[in-house]
Amino acid sequence: MEKKMDLKKISIIALLSALAFLMVAVIRIPVVAFLKYEPKDVIIVIGGFIYGPMVSIIISVFSSLLEMLTISETGIIGAVMNIVSSCAFAVTAAFIYSRKKSINKALLSLIIGTFVMVIIMLLWNYFLTPIYMGYPREAVAAMLLPQFLPFNLIKGILNTAITMLIYKPLVTALRKAGLIQLSENNTSGTITKANKTGIIILSVFLLITSVLAILVMQKVI
Repeated sequence: MEKKMDLKKISIIALLSALAFLMVAVIRIPVVAFLKYEPKDVIIVIGGFIYGPMVSIIISVFSSLLEMLTISETGIIGAVMNIVSSCAFAVTAAFIYSRKKSINKALLSLIIGTFVMVIIMLLWNYFLTPIYMGYPREAVAAMLLPQFLPFNLIKGILNTAITMLIYKPLVTALRKAGLIQLSENNTSGTITKANKTGIIILSVFLLITSVLAILVMQKVI
């Protein structure tokens, strides 16, 4: 029985890894300069919510390596940057959520994950972007606050909003299909209708705000 469950878990992790890569291959939204939003971190953090933070690391590494070997133009350094960014957001959120599973804790964990990612990526962009993009370090330093910071903030907000909208329906479908156990998605506390509605409204608001921010940075509006 335990071996059967392990096979199910491996299958789900492989499926999520493939889906994370697909998100990069299919959806790439320009935000500012050469920076593009890809929703793969949504899949990575959902994997962590289901199975724990270590799975977020596994999915991040697998999907980033697959991207490096297929569609990436930034090689190993780009893969490292992708892994660091995804793990900063998803592993932080998954770890906090695993302490006490509830819809409010999920939202809090995603917000904290966003701020951790923003701070870490400012440092990593300063050190590594000049290498893999061929930019002078002074030019990258000048881009940190006006471009990299808002980009990663928008990225985190989008990831948070999309995750809050699709996490529950996705794991419910997986549970009904017998692919995950109830305990792997068990949350403490009762999710009231008002609470659920509030989360949906907040998520939609964050999505709209992020889209408007992208349009402003692209000078569309």
